[in-house]
Formats: sequence, structure tokens, C-alpha cells
Amino acid sequence: MDEITAEYTTEQLVPSVELRFVPKVTVAAKTDLGRVRENNEDKYEFFQSEDEATLASRGQVFLVCDGMGGHAAGQIASELACKTFIDVYLHHPSTDPAVAMISGVQAANRFVLDVGRAVPSRKGMGTTLSGLVLIQDQAFVVQIGDSRIYRLRNGELLMLTHDHTWVDEAIRAGMIRPEEAETHPYKHVLTRAIGTEGDVRPDVELFDLKAGDVFMLCSDGLVNHVPDDAIGEVLRAKAPSEAAWTLVGQALLGGGSDNTTVMIVRVDAVNPV
Repeated sequence: MDEITAEYTTEQLVPSVELRFVPKVTVAAKTDLGRVRENNEDKYEFFQSEDEATLASRGQVFLVCDGMGGHAAGQIASELACKTFIDVYLHHPSTDPAVAMISGVQAANRFVLDVGRAVPSRKGMGTTLSGLVLIQDQAFVVQIGDSRIYRLRNGELLMLTHDHTWVDEAIRAGMIRPEEAETHPYKHVLTRAIGTEGDVRPDVELFDLKAGDVFMLCSDGLVNHVPDDAIGEVLRAKAPSEAAWTLVGQALLGGGSDNTTVMIVRVDAVNPV
């Protein structure tokens, strides 16, 4: 990590931006091994600062990564990706947070790729990355892979990310029908992931932020067993911690075929400064 951050001076660590709003949030998370896997390759992480300069320019960061690769390699990949993304994003000199997010993903990609090449037992490891960044009165979503981010607003659930899978891209291109996706042999084939190619570019999207918004980040271990309507029902009815535990429990009852991670971020207020 020293090589990544050494080029930045102390004055450059936090770009100068005026603080206008501070989102107040409640955060809860739950992860589970599942009923089939021998180790948990999911990783969640978040960073919240009370420093006004950091809040103004970089906000609050929430991540879910779902690693892949045998012999615990996926667990290492997701851990490396989370730590690298957050470190590079926070210390990037650009005043444009989207630029810093893209750089964070690209740095994580290089790190995971290099480790996979250097250690034979970790060859081919990789990970998804779904990130939510709340800055002032805005919400950024950064996406690689098929973990997901949803938003519940005024009782309506909306998926904010696109899956980077062969099936999802084929549906959007009109090659297959949505009803074919569930049983398609390429359902879990990723078209983008961290650590699998020399260059990767994430989706970065910007949304407005309102008090009452509830965001949910999750690995595909949840959505493999819990449909969107059931997710929405739980998020509407329960507080963040109860909701996270309930949703992971439903995934286990549905079969628990994969590691399952749920992180919930409820926006309690968007306070003007």
C-alpha cells in the first residue's frame, strides 16, 4: 500500500471542498458462511469520518466485495480490494470523487492481479466490488461484478446497480428474455471483476440523497435465494440490524448455497451545515 499512497503529500490528502450537508446514518451488517462453503469469501467494510474536510470531499464509504478463487484466494482478493479501494479513494488528490473512485478500483485491480500472479495458489483469484459513497446531499454508487446495491425510498425498492454478468448483459442487449435468466447456464459468468484482467473500469452513478432513504448492499448469496419483493418487505418493516439478520436468515432457509453478506445504511437526516 505504501507504493500507492507515497506520491501524495499531507496537504493533498483531503481536497478542499466546502461542507454544506452532513448525512446522519444508521449502519448495520451481517455476513454468513452459508450451508455449503467451507470459508467466507465475502468482505464488507465501511469508513466514517468526523473530520469536516473529509466529510465534504470524500463523505462516508460502504463496501461489499464477493471474492472468487479456491483455497481461500477469494477471501484474500476481497480483503485486498476493500482495503485498497478505501485507502486510494480517501487519499486521491482529485476534487472529483468519481475520479478518485475509479482510481481506487483500478488500484485494487492491479493489487489483486499482481498478488494472483505472484502466488501460484492464488492464481485466478478475483472479486466483485459494490460501493456506496454518501457525500453531502448526494449518493455515489461504484460497481464491478454481480454484488448489488438497492435503495428503498417512500416504500419503493429500486436496484441501483447492474450485474456485470453474461446473462444480464444479454438481457439488456435483447439476446435473451428475462425469464430465461434463472436457469441459464451462464447465469453466474462475470463479464467484469477485480483481479481478472489488466484493465477494468467500474460503473459510477450519481443519485440524490434524501432523509429516509434506506440502502442495502449485498453479495449474490442473498439474491440467489431471496427475491426482490421479499427484500423490500423486510426493509420496509424492520430497523437496519433486524433487517440484515432477517435477510441473511432467509437466504439460509432458502438453501444457503453461497456466502451471504448484507449491509444496510439508513439515512436518518441530511443536515445543512
